[in-house]
Amino acid sequence: MRLNLSLQQLEAVVRIADAGSFRAAARQLDISQPALSRTLRLAEEALGTRLFDRDTRSVTITAAGQELLHIARRVLQDFDSALSELGHFMQGHRGLITVAALPSASVTLLPKPIAGFRREFPLVEFKLLELPAEPLLAAIEEGRADFGLCTQPAEDQRLKYQHLHNDPMVLVCRKSDPLAREQSLPWTALAERDYLTVQAGSSIRGIVDPVLIRKRIKLQPVIEAASVATCCALIKAGFGVTVLPRFSLGLADMSDMASIPLAQPSVSRSVGIVTRIGRTLSPACLRFIQSMIAAN
Repeated sequence: MRLNLSLQQLEAVVRIADAGSFRAAARQLDISQPALSRTLRLAEEALGTRLFDRDTRSVTITAAGQELLHIARRVLQDFDSALSELGHFMQGHRGLITVAALPSASVTLLPKPIAGFRREFPLVEFKLLELPAEPLLAAIEEGRADFGLCTQPAEDQRLKYQHLHNDPMVLVCRKSDPLAREQSLPWTALAERDYLTVQAGSSIRGIVDPVLIRKRIKLQPVIEAASVATCCALIKAGFGVTVLPRFSLGLADMSDMASIPLAQPSVSRSVGIVTRIGRTLSPACLRFIQSMIAAN
C-alpha cells in the first residue's frame, strides 16, 4: 500500500507530539488550531487510523502515531539537510566543476587558482580534462566540460571567449648554447641552429609557421616531435633549438635549459576562458571563473 503524506502533515505530527497540545503546536507553526486539526485529520484519513487520542484535557499519541513520529523526524531531518546542501550549491559553496584545458594551461594556469578556491570552498570538487584545442572545444559544445582554458578559437556563434593571459613565444635551447646569453633574439636566429618542432596541426605550429613565412625564414625541421616534453628532451640531448609558448615549458624538464624571448616581431598567443553561449553554469563554476578573472 502506497501512503501519501505531505511534509506539512509530518511536521504537524512532530509538533503535536512534542508540544503535547494542539494549541501550543498551532502557535509554534503559526497557524490556527482548526487548520492544524484539519491537517492532522487528513493524515489520519490517509493512513486509516488515529494518530492521537484526544479529549478536552489531554492529547495522547497512539501506537501508530508513535511509529509515524520516528519516521517523520527522520524525513524532516533529511529534508532540512537536503535543503541545506541545495543552499550551499546555490551559493557556489559546493558542486562539481569540469574544466577542459590545454595541457600547457592545465600545468601553468590552473593549480594555484584551484588550490586557492578549494581552501575557501572545500566542498567544491574539480574534474580536469587535458585536451588539444579541437577536442577541447568539442567537449564544451557537447556539455562534457563546463568551460575551457585555451587559446582564442576561431569565431563561433556558439562560443564565448574571454581573454586572460598573453603567452609569449620563446626560443628554447640548452644553457650551454651561446644564444642563451642573449636578452632577446630575432626570429632569424633560428636559421643558425638545427630546428626542432612539434608535429604539424598543433596550435603551436599554427602560430609559429605563419611568422616564419612572413619573415621568409626557410627552415627544414630536423625532427618533428609529438609533444613539448619530447621536443625539449631532444634539445637537452644535443639537438638544436625550438620555439614554444612560455606556458608550455611547464610540461618539460627545463633543468639546464634556457628560454629567450623572440622579437622582431614579438609574438604571443591569447589564452583565456571559453564557455558555450546559452548554457547556464553552476554557481560554483561561475564563482571560480570570476575568481580567475579577478586574479588576472
